[in-house]
Amino acid sequence: MSAFDILSRHKLKRTACREGIINTLIDASIALSEDEIKSKLAAHFDRTTLYRSFKTLEEKRIIHKVVVDNLMIKYALGDALSKKAEHPHFYCKRCEMVQCLDSTDIEVPRLPHGYAFSEAELIIKGVCVNCKSTHYNE
Repeated sequence: MSAFDILSRHKLKRTACREGIINTLIDASIALSEDEIKSKLAAHFDRTTLYRSFKTLEEKRIIHKVVVDNLMIKYALGDALSKKAEHPHFYCKRCEMVQCLDSTDIEVPRLPHGYAFSEAELIIKGVCVNCKSTHYNE
């Protein structure tokens, strides 16, 4: 699916910034930070345009935010777009790669009476297969 199709399906105006963000994430196999996405965009957009574009795409669930910690936030294509279930993310402590683990479901614990589940986030931290193959030990 192209950025054009995604924006049309969500009834959003096509802008170069929105299309650039979506295309960058489509091309990536991992989650990317705002800076990583900005560096891959051909055009340079001001901070406000980027902020509004990220916010709109996140609100429409075209992208989702992965908060690794208070200093690292990355973005990936959204669950609504890919029709993925709630899923965990893997963070490599060596190369700082963040990847959606689409084939792994999050088991939501039983909640006390009266509580209602809306979403779950799980970050698994460790060493990715690429870093592990370089004999990195923690």
